[in-house]
Amino acid sequence: MEKGISTVLAVLKRRSLPAFAAFVGVIGGAIAFLAVTPSKYEAYARLMQDDKRVSVSELGRDLTQVSSNAPGISPLADQAELVKSQRVLERAVAIAFPQIKGNLSQSPVTTTELSHNLKVKIVPATNILELSYQSQNPQLAAKLLNAISQAMVEDNIEAINSEATKVKKFLEEKQVPEADKQLRQAEARENRYRQLSGIVSLEDQTKSLVQSIATVEDQERTLSAQLQEIKARDASLRQITDTQNLNKAYSSVRSGQDDEIKKLRAKLSEVENELIEARLRFTNEHPNVANLTGERNALRALYSEQVARVSPNNQTISANNFAGDQLSQELTSKFILNRIEDSAVQNKLKLLLARKANLQARLGQLPITQQNLTVLTRKREEAAASLKFLQSKLEEARLTEAQKVSNIRVIENAVPPSSPSEPRQKVVLALASVFGTMLAVGVVLLLEVMDNTLRDASEAEELLQLPLLGVLPRLPAKTLVLEPANRFLDNISLVEPYRTLFKTLEFRSLEQLRLIVVSSPISGEGKSVVASHLAAVAAMLSWRTLIIDADLRRPVQHTLFNLDPRPGITDVLEGNISLLDAVQPTDIENLDVLTCGELHGRPSQLLESIAMKSLIAEASENYDLVIIDTAPLSACADASTLARQSDGVMLVTRPGFTEKEVLSRSVWELTQNRIPILGVVVNGITNLTEKYYRYPVHGYQPRLPKSQKHLIGVGDNAKNSVKGLR
Repeated sequence: MEKGISTVLAVLKRRSLPAFAAFVGVIGGAIAFLAVTPSKYEAYARLMQDDKRVSVSELGRDLTQVSSNAPGISPLADQAELVKSQRVLERAVAIAFPQIKGNLSQSPVTTTELSHNLKVKIVPATNILELSYQSQNPQLAAKLLNAISQAMVEDNIEAINSEATKVKKFLEEKQVPEADKQLRQAEARENRYRQLSGIVSLEDQTKSLVQSIATVEDQERTLSAQLQEIKARDASLRQITDTQNLNKAYSSVRSGQDDEIKKLRAKLSEVENELIEARLRFTNEHPNVANLTGERNALRALYSEQVARVSPNNQTISANNFAGDQLSQELTSKFILNRIEDSAVQNKLKLLLARKANLQARLGQLPITQQNLTVLTRKREEAAASLKFLQSKLEEARLTEAQKVSNIRVIENAVPPSSPSEPRQKVVLALASVFGTMLAVGVVLLLEVMDNTLRDASEAEELLQLPLLGVLPRLPAKTLVLEPANRFLDNISLVEPYRTLFKTLEFRSLEQLRLIVVSSPISGEGKSVVASHLAAVAAMLSWRTLIIDADLRRPVQHTLFNLDPRPGITDVLEGNISLLDAVQPTDIENLDVLTCGELHGRPSQLLESIAMKSLIAEASENYDLVIIDTAPLSACADASTLARQSDGVMLVTRPGFTEKEVLSRSVWELTQNRIPILGVVVNGITNLTEKYYRYPVHGYQPRLPKSQKHLIGVGDNAKNSVKGLR
């Protein structure tokens, strides 16, 4: 948490100037806006859409009704849009013009201006519209708004009257005459159907048919009982008389009563008896038997002719099937009469059933007939009701047209405002502050996103995954050059970070450091200054130290120590002078410098030569510590070449200057080429230096003799000089 807060504070401090400029710019723009914007006054009025206004007619109440059951439809929203319509605004201009004519110092108000300055708002959960109008003249704003309210009410009255007039005209000219015509036609169809169907009173006719059917059913039950009784007698007489056929019974009775038939039957009986006796006495071939047989047959034929004479349909019966005695004839006669009665009852019953079926059919037909009549009656009644309804609506339309009702009323008139509504200084300044802050934060974020440079030591350590050797302060301009050296060496706040760096290099090496190559990813990160001041501190600590200025493209070590550039490394490599003769002593004890010498057209050729390897080996033998200042890694391969013969490369970076991509690429190339890297040094830190130490370096200054106290002041003043580092 503390780390995050400190990071945010560091970012804000780095980008404070552009952020402050953005904030001040927004505030300045708001102040300028307030200065040049004219004051405007806003008047307010309220209208209510009321569906409970009294009307003498139901149609008037319907036309003023504002409720709507359709989803997504708001009558109040429709009225809000209607307020700003062209016809309402034109009416408002016509109403307001006589009132403001003498007070206008400019051109007349137009509907476009009214629409632009007019605002309509629906008050939530109410049927109230709040109208507001802005103008530089408060009196004008109130009068125009009242004119708009009056125009809205008049327009609503006119719209309702127009609807009522349309309804009246529509009813008078079309609907009422058409309804009257339909009623007359319905009455004519009903009367015609009643005449054709014979229906006068359906209820009475239905009652009469039901009674008739009941009477027929009673007669049917009586005849059925008689028929059952007749059938019972018929069965008994059949059994007694052994007669199954009416015709045969009739023939039996007639044959029993006819004298000739009686004589023939007696004669036939006598002949048959003789024939039986003859057959008992003679054979069938005997003449007597044959004669008797012939006589019998003749009698039988004659008997049949006589019976057929008295029988209906010329039926024949046997000689034994006749009613010869009085009782048989009476019983057979009763059988015949019973059968005749049975036939009569059955015919009567059939007639009753046919009549019953006819009555039932007529009764069943009545609902169908009544159904058609009901349809016609209903149509007549509907036509009559429709005509009556339309006539009532016609009267309502006439009343509504004459009454002039409205569902819009003014509940609050506009009054001239006493204070301006725009611009609102507090709101503008508050919004400007908010937007200024947002813009400042956006500028900071944008700059941070666009800034791809290294920001602090911790970021370098996390990015490279390399040990952080030290954090070096930003040196004052007077201490960049070590001539005189006491300006730097006598300032503990400047020396201690370099001493810490030197001890870190010493403690982290398994063997004693003899040769260090100092380089940086790009030019301008202060590698030469770091090399020179590190060498000065090492010499101060009694290490025989040599600085070799191997940056043959842009050498600066002779400038930092105020030495002659010749003789130098190029002279030694070309064999013009020995190493020990070419080195130059400095004002700092134990510190020598091998300058660049005369610049060479092919510096890489010299640094890759065997003579350079011999020079480095000889320097390592004659000095405790050799520091080689080389060109930047992104410029050439000098540092990689010389690092092969050294204990490792020390990379110098500078916050706010070193690009992360270049730094990462340089480290990756060194790692891929198996070149040892001692670590990273962050150079040029100002106010954040102290957090890398256990105590403030300025809180523990040594007490100096009076002759040297002026040096402390020199060092303190120099810390405030910002000149930049190489």
